[in-house]
Amino acid sequence: MKPVNKIRSKTVVLPTRDIDTDQIISARFLTTTTREGLGKNVFHDLRYNADGSEKPDFVLNKPESKGCRILIGGNNFGCGSSREHAPWALLDYGFEAVISTEIADIFRNNALKNGLLAIVVDSDTHQWLLDNPGADVAIDVAAATITLLGAKIIEFAIDGFAQHCLIEGIDQLGFLRQQTSTIESYEENRSWKP
Repeated sequence: MKPVNKIRSKTVVLPTRDIDTDQIISARFLTTTTREGLGKNVFHDLRYNADGSEKPDFVLNKPESKGCRILIGGNNFGCGSSREHAPWALLDYGFEAVISTEIADIFRNNALKNGLLAIVVDSDTHQWLLDNPGADVAIDVAAATITLLGAKIIEFAIDGFAQHCLIEGIDQLGFLRQQTSTIESYEENRSWKP
């Protein structure tokens, strides 16, 4: 994982409620165990026509959405089945953060464990973000703040362990590996040995 400390980007707004993990990455694309290449199929059935051509009215297909790294989702984003491929696909596409008023717990946990910042905000902030697609937003993971248009600062809640892992660019295994010398010292000095 790459470290995630500060993100500054324009936003892409997908206001649809109840976007589930199958809409994020359809089950038919889950034949891989790697993350690479999943981004081309993110929101596939919403992005493409049956013949594979892009739907011009879908937000990710619009020129102003290219290069945006912050996705503003509708309420109950990431609901449905537990699917680690969903945050993988969003990351591979280029998103670094998803913001909504409600993000499904399983999706949020999978996202944070894989380096995708999943942020829950209050309804007023969310409505402002929905009403202002393409807004310039800055996220500071260490400070747990979002700055809107360089002025208004919003705080968000984030688990301390997830925050540490995002900033360090590590997953749970990476965290344990950082503790190797402490673990070895404990094992060496414990009072009983097998």
